[in-house]
Parts: sequence; C-alpha cells; structure tokens
Amino acid sequence: MLRTILALVAGVVTAMLTIMVCEYVSHALHPLPAGVSSSDMQAMAAYAASAPPAALGLVLFGWTLGAFDGALVAALVAPARARLLAMVVGAVVVLGVVANAMMLPQPPWMTAPGVLLPLAAAHAAWLLARQLRPRRSAGA
Repeated sequence: MLRTILALVAGVVTAMLTIMVCEYVSHALHPLPAGVSSSDMQAMAAYAASAPPAALGLVLFGWTLGAFDGALVAALVAPARARLLAMVVGAVVVLGVVANAMMLPQPPWMTAPGVLLPLAAAHAAWLLARQLRPRRSAGA
C-alpha cells in the first residue's frame, strides 16, 4: 500500500514539474505584454485569446508530456498497480486542465485535446512500462 501511495505521489509530482517546465519555456519564448500581470485574470484572459498558437501549443505539449512521464514513473515504481496508477496520474492532469480552462478561457483547439491527450499519454506510458518491466520466468 505504501509503495502504491509513493508511486502515485512520485507520478503526480513528476507530471506537475514537467508541466511547469513547459509553461516556463512557453512564457520565456512568448513573454506577457508589458504591464500585464499573471495575477490579473482579465488581462490573462485577453492575452490567452490573442496568444500565439505556438505558446498555447507548448502548454498543451506540457500537459501531454507531463501525463506521460508522470504515469511512467508511477507505473514503474508500483508495477502491481501500474495501469491504475498511470491512469490516475493522467486523470489528475486532466483535472488540472479543466480547472485551468475554467479559470482562464482557452481556445477549443487547446482544451479539447488537453482533456484527451493526457489520458492517451498515460495509457501509452503504461504500455511502455509493461515493456520495460523485466519478465519473470515460469520456473522462478
């Protein structure tokens, strides 16, 4: 049980760190306009509506990559519950996407895949974890 909890925490932390890095890179490549504060939700909504697609695409990439690597970590740490943990990490990322979309309006081309891609990435991570896991021989 402890291993399962640790695997889930490690997976979610990995996913969140990956997402934060991708968002940081997006902001570094596409900085906010002068005078816009990230704490001003109205100004951020206006920026998101006019932000370059590359900036928003990098955030979407971060959500997908974060779900993948977080799910992979969780699945490798607790192989007995690998599929469940991978999908829970993907679901946590999706909840973050939905919460983000509720706070800050986004274009539909970003939100719809932002809900679907993390789950697909988590599933792919589980499949990869199955391949990476050493096979037990029948006689062992």
